[in-house]
This record gives sequence, C-alpha cells and structure tokens, in this order.
Amino acid sequence: MARIAIVGVGAIGGVTAALLQQAGHELLLCTRRPMYGLSVDTPDGLVKVQASFVSDPGEAFEVDWVIVATKAYDVAGAAKWLERLCSKGAPVAVLQNGVEHQKRFAPYVPMEKILPVMVDCPAERQAADSVRQRGVMHLKVPDSALGRDFVKLFARTPADATTVPDFLSVVWRKLCFNSAGVLSALVLQPAGVVREEAVGEVALQIIRECAAVARAEGATLEENVAEVVLAAQRAAPADSINSMLADRQAGRPVEIDARNGVIVRLGRKHGIATPANSMAVALMEAMAAKD
Repeated sequence: MARIAIVGVGAIGGVTAALLQQAGHELLLCTRRPMYGLSVDTPDGLVKVQASFVSDPGEAFEVDWVIVATKAYDVAGAAKWLERLCSKGAPVAVLQNGVEHQKRFAPYVPMEKILPVMVDCPAERQAADSVRQRGVMHLKVPDSALGRDFVKLFARTPADATTVPDFLSVVWRKLCFNSAGVLSALVLQPAGVVREEAVGEVALQIIRECAAVARAEGATLEENVAEVVLAAQRAAPADSINSMLADRQAGRPVEIDARNGVIVRLGRKHGIATPANSMAVALMEAMAAKD
C-alpha cells in the first residue's frame, strides 16, 4: 500500500480519499483550513475517512504519491505543499478541470513527474466535512508507466480508473461538457436550465467553438459532439449543480479561465473565432467581480 497526500479536500478530493481508503492506502489530507474529519456519502453507503489532517504546509511529510484536487485557479496555493510532500521524488497527479494540467504545475514539479488526470464524478460538497457522491468516479490518464502506476492505486475500488492511448482527445471531450456549464453559473440555475430551447442553442454554440479549437490542437472528436454533449446534459438530473455554479453561489472564485478562457486563448492562437465563449468569459468575470 502507498502513502498518499491529497491536496484540496473538496468534492473531488473527498471522493478520492474515500476510494483510496477502501484500497487500504495511508492518507494525508492537506487543507487550507483545519479539518478534523471527513464523511463521504457514496452510492454504496457512508464512508468515514480515516486520515491524518494538516493545514500547515510546514507540517507535511514525504509521501509516495501526491494528488492535487484543488481548483485550477489555486495552483500557487497547492504548490506550497509540494516541496515537503515531494521531497523524495513523489509524482504529482493533477485532478483538475481544463486541458493545461502539466503547464500549470511545470514551474514547481519536473514535467516527467506530473500526471494529468481527466476526472469526471458527480459530487457535491455539502459541508466543510461532508461530501455527497452521486455516481461513479471516472479517472482517465495517459497510457504511460506513471499512468499505469496511478491506476493501480484504485484497484479493488468502485472507481473507473483506466489508461487511454489518446489522452488529448479525452480531456478535450471533457472540456466540451464543462464549457457549457458556464451557463448555469451565469443564470444561477442548476443543470436543467439547458433544457430550455434558447439556452440550449447557446450551449451548442459554446460547445462547437470548443470542439473546433480542440481539433486544431490535435484532438479527435465526433462530428456531432455538440449535439451528443447537449443531449447528455439534458438527460442529467435537473437539479444537478456543477462546480462553477456552486463556487459562485458560495462567493468563491470560479474556474472561468480553465473552462472557457482557454478556448478563447487557444482559439486566438489558431485563428478560430470564439464569440460565445468570449462573451461568457466577459460576463462571468464582470459578475464575479461584482459578487
């Protein structure tokens, strides 16, 4: 079994901790504020996580693996933990939204030690010490030695952890889903809002722009990916709350750059117009500033 540190214990970090505990690993949970316990309401029942909790990077110690589950905008905060946690060369698995996992952590960790992870899990943080997991956690990583070692950490757990030969396409397809989530955050309504015809049309524009930029970056996506994504979002529980909406409701910063800003930036690089995403970014930044 491995000694694993999880930096950032929100919804994703909490579910990850519950899964790794089931696999028998030793856990160190690194948080900004003191925590004294963690309960995860999983589809298979309540899990009370047994772990060491630290809120001061100076109290951290070396581990075998580091899993970063902070929001994409909090890389600097997560990096404060890495010197001690990685003192013996531990690899860093980055469970964040977007497509720039390695780029974000390259200033702090050798590139060969950074493992980008596509994570997809319906989960919500209900309180500081409790998380609700609505469904299976899916984890996709590049098919490499590091990726295969990461997958082994989740052996004998309910997680769907696998290596994939074309990680670029997988992570961009996930961004197609995430990009339209900005609409819920803008109108402060849960996922069911995309069932409205006019909102659905805007969602399609946002996703199509994302897909165009993805293909320019080298990703392979089905021709009708926007329609497939919208259909899946409309089939999801109408009361689902994505992380961007949850952050805005709680008055926290939002991941607008990782989810939509990157589409605008890379679209500009490839000469691809992204008016729907550009408007979404401008509106969200203005609203976040007001909030």
